[in-house]
Amino acid sequence: MAKKVLIVDDSALVRKQLTEIIATLNFDIDIAKNGKEAVEKATSMQYDVITMDINMPIMDGIEAVKLIMQQQPTAILMVSSLTTENASITMDALDLGAIDYISKPGTMNVGKVDNYDEIITKVKSLSRIPKRRLVANKPTSRPPVRRKVVTRDESGPVSEVKEIEKIVLIGSSTGGPGLIEQICASLPYNYKYPVCIVQHMPAQFTEAFAQRLDKASSLAVYETTKNMEILPGNIYLARGGVHLNFAKKTSGKIVVREDQDKGSNFFHPSVNDMMHSALQVFGAKNIIGVILTGIGDDGADGMVEIKTNGGYTLGESESSATVYGMPKEAYDRGGVSEQLDFKNILKKIATLK
Repeated sequence: MAKKVLIVDDSALVRKQLTEIIATLNFDIDIAKNGKEAVEKATSMQYDVITMDINMPIMDGIEAVKLIMQQQPTAILMVSSLTTENASITMDALDLGAIDYISKPGTMNVGKVDNYDEIITKVKSLSRIPKRRLVANKPTSRPPVRRKVVTRDESGPVSEVKEIEKIVLIGSSTGGPGLIEQICASLPYNYKYPVCIVQHMPAQFTEAFAQRLDKASSLAVYETTKNMEILPGNIYLARGGVHLNFAKKTSGKIVVREDQDKGSNFFHPSVNDMMHSALQVFGAKNIIGVILTGIGDDGADGMVEIKTNGGYTLGESESSATVYGMPKEAYDRGGVSEQLDFKNILKKIATLK
């Protein structure tokens, strides 16, 4: 039986573009012109995937996501313009249970919109997600105790900053933002290690996401910038559009080095790129590598290298992963020291000695 997709957008052009793209998967396609119509259709019929616009008349996409996830949980893919304002709104949609997002179909290039492949890949992956995984993320609240370790080029002394004993490197993609937020909210205020995260997102989204994580965490959360110093007890989210690399200065300080060259990586930032760079600076035995839910195989090679050289790696199990792609590849290639469900990965990271 063919998969069913509901395309929700008030723009006839966008509906036409998405219909033509998704039709190549031989899925059955239905359309809705606003959130109200989407809710009515989604609660009377079970779709495998819904693509949801944000700004629409009568009822917007955020309210529609909320009602659909309450009444008929479905894999929802938000369709967002790449603006800072829409990035924040899209994060709200992910909190309400949407799985992932794509940018609006872009300009035509050799007969195809420029994000054609991304749309195909994400719709196909979301159509395979088991219904039991489709739940809203639990809201996180800011812990009462907060310690901030000075970073960037801020003025004033830094008090008794210890050397980095270990570093935690986390990679995730589709289904990851809610998990990353839970990790940031769970780390104690006196956490001893720096945590560096690559979540596949464009630049406008990583800025909004870092701000959201900072509000949820007792540790300071930063979107990375060039030459930012890496310090224990801070969380660093890789900036979209550049690879997160590391460099050790003659003073001994470890800083962010950004690589603008996308190279052979589909994702920019790439989990593999972060892990390979960290191996050169920190050494495998000082690295804890973590791969969470996501499409594709980014991070698999990095995990193998860390584990092979004596580091410790954690991969999310199929039992909890929204999309068992990235962690499966890491496991199948021998790059996972321990494969655990997310709840136990969270515990391992938070209680790391």
